[in-house]
Amino acid sequence: MRTLICGSLAYDTIMVFNDRFKNHILPEQIHILNVAFLVPDMRREYGGCAGNIAYNLRLLGGDPLIMAAVGDDCTPYMQRLKHLGLDARHVREIPGTFTAQAFITTDLDDNQITAFHPGAMNHSHANRIADTEGVGLAIVAPDGRDGMLEHARDLAAAHIPFIFDPGQGLPMFDGADLLQFLQLADYCTVNDYEAKLLTERTGRSIEELAREVKALIVTLGGNGSEIHAGGQRIEIPGVKAKGLVDPTGCGDAYRAGLLYGIAQGWSWEKTGRLASLMGAIKIEHRGGQNHKPGRADIADRFQAAFGEAL
Repeated sequence: MRTLICGSLAYDTIMVFNDRFKNHILPEQIHILNVAFLVPDMRREYGGCAGNIAYNLRLLGGDPLIMAAVGDDCTPYMQRLKHLGLDARHVREIPGTFTAQAFITTDLDDNQITAFHPGAMNHSHANRIADTEGVGLAIVAPDGRDGMLEHARDLAAAHIPFIFDPGQGLPMFDGADLLQFLQLADYCTVNDYEAKLLTERTGRSIEELAREVKALIVTLGGNGSEIHAGGQRIEIPGVKAKGLVDPTGCGDAYRAGLLYGIAQGWSWEKTGRLASLMGAIKIEHRGGQNHKPGRADIADRFQAAFGEAL
C-alpha cells in the first residue's frame, strides 16, 4: 500500500551534553534562566518527521511517498532521498528559504532541549493532497500549521485514512483545532507529555478523545505504549534495546511501525509490538536515519522479542 508521509524534512544539528540538565538548572531561578552547556560532541544529521518516518517505513518494506517543503539548501537531502530510493516527487522547493533546521542538545538522561527554525516548512500548505495518486494510507506529522490543517481536511475529504501525529507541533493548535483533527483522522498518536497537553487543551480525557478515532496511541518511552481502541486499553511492552545511544527520531521509527501494521491489516497488539521494536532499534544508533537493519534482521528481532513471526 502506498503511504503518504506529510511532514517536515529537516537538518538536525545534534549536540551531546555529558551531564544532566537538572544539575545545572535551578528551579527557583527558572524565571531568569541563563545557562550554557558545553557540548564537545556535535554532528549534523538528516532528519525531520517525514524523512525519518519514510526512512523507517522503507526499511520495513513499505512504500512511502514524501510530501514536504524544503529550502534553497536542499540539494544534499534531495540527493540522499534519491540514493535511498525514496519517492520525493511531492517535495517542493521554496525559493528564498532554508530547509527546516533543528538544533538539539541531549543530556545523559536522554532529555532534550531543542531550538527549531521552520523555514520552508511554513509553506507546506503549497503541497496539495489532490496532486497525489494511488495513496491508501497517510500520516499528518509535524509541519507548517496551515499545511497540517489543509492536509488533514483534504485527506478526510478524499476518504484516505490517516494518522494525526501532532508531535512538537501540538502547541500551535487550540482545543477546537485539536478536536477537529481528531474528528477528521482515523488514528492519533502522541507521547505521554503530548497526551497530557491534548487533554488539557480539549478539556477531555484520553478515553473520551479515543472515541473520536479508531485508535489513540500513547507512547511511554522505555515503558512501552498504550493503544486505546474499541473501548479497550491495549498495553504494548517496551523492547529492551542493545544500547541507549540517541533518542532522536525514536518516535518517528515507532510511527513507521504503526503505519506498516495498519497497512498490513494487523491486530493492534502486533502493530504496537512492531512499532515498539522499531523505536528500540533506532535508539541504538545516532541520528534519525543511520540504523540499517534489513527486513530479515527486523523479523528476527521481532521473533526474539515476542515469540511471533513478523
